[in-house]
Amino acid sequence: MKIVVDAMGTDDAPHSEVAGCVRAFKQQSDLEIVLVGPPSILEAELKKYHYPAGCISIEPAADVIGMDEKPAEALRKKPGSSIAVGARLLADGKGDAFVSAGNTGAVAAASLLYIGRAPGVKRPGIASLFPSRSGFSIVIDVGANVSCKGVNLYQFAVMGEVYYRAIFGKEKPSVGLLSLGEEEEKGYEAIFEAHKLLEASSLNYAGHVEGSDILRGTVDVVTVDGFTGNALLKFAEAVPSMVFSGLRNEAKRDFIVRIGAWMSRAALRRLRKRWDYAEYGGAPLLGVKSGVIICHGKSSPKAIKNAVLVADKFGRAGGARQIAEMVGSGNDER
Repeated sequence: MKIVVDAMGTDDAPHSEVAGCVRAFKQQSDLEIVLVGPPSILEAELKKYHYPAGCISIEPAADVIGMDEKPAEALRKKPGSSIAVGARLLADGKGDAFVSAGNTGAVAAASLLYIGRAPGVKRPGIASLFPSRSGFSIVIDVGANVSCKGVNLYQFAVMGEVYYRAIFGKEKPSVGLLSLGEEEEKGYEAIFEAHKLLEASSLNYAGHVEGSDILRGTVDVVTVDGFTGNALLKFAEAVPSMVFSGLRNEAKRDFIVRIGAWMSRAALRRLRKRWDYAEYGGAPLLGVKSGVIICHGKSSPKAIKNAVLVADKFGRAGGARQIAEMVGSGNDER
């Protein structure tokens, strides 16, 4: 697998990207990586590390799209940006997957512009992993589409199911439709339309679910519009810091609590690890012709490493091809 990595996306670029890619080779030795960015900067950074000869190459890109730039406008003004160049490499068949921690909107826009949607897919969606009691739940969409029709929600469910199978190896993941309650009459027009499509599909559809079901692990995949999904994601990202901050404050106030926290430190470390986004690398943009992983701008080398490995795993499983096969071009008429 050849993974194309935008080397100028993180807040600490290119350190996190280069270090993360080098670490990825320790777990997947047959990787081939293309770093996209200014050659002089990347060559200087690569000299700090030891890695197998020939496994990392550089594709020149002079510009960088900032986090505060408007995606469409930035792509027009900066066709030589690391995001645009990286996406074009996939479009030209010079890479199998693209990883970027840059401007999310620009990555999504470049993926649509250059790589293109998979046949039959109306709107790609961004999927995110949520820790749950039973392991992990995938929520899709978490920000690519503010408003959605029923067919979009249905296709998100299909894409999320394919991704879950590819990453976790579960043969028949369960799928739920996020609504105001479990009752079928609750929701709005798009929910009702998606419910009918999901009931008629071959998916392991469990019906309507509520927000609390995500953390309970009631289903493996939850389909939702991007506005609601992004709000859920931002809320979930704030939960660990609030919980652990509260524990620290209580430990400072009470000696017995402090002793208990010290004795439970191993369990607390494991719990923190489950909520650490760096463990999962990034969020896939599902529904484009090749694998695209969008990472957090604050991604560490560990996060980039895991994003590269996830991109590799999804690519080897033929995830993009499976999505195209399952969605099918016939859904364009729905």
